Amino acid sequence: MFGSKQSKQQRLERYAELLAEEPLTAAELAYRLGVPRSTVIRDLPLLEERGLLLTEDQEGRLHLFRRWW
Repeated sequence: MFGSKQSKQQRLERYAELLAEEPLTAAELAYRLGVPRSTVIRDLPLLEERGLLLTEDQEGRLHLFRRWW
């Protein structure tokens, strides 16, 4: 079995931390976390399910906004 629920939880928390610091592309996130870009792409909807709103600018960088409702 690949990975674990705990490591996935930690990864999701780390995405939020990194994106709170600065906008990053999916490739940059993947590099910083040491995971494939496909993993990042697959995880992004999970962040939104947890109440984090992501937007993408013209350069492909992801920006993090917290939902307040």
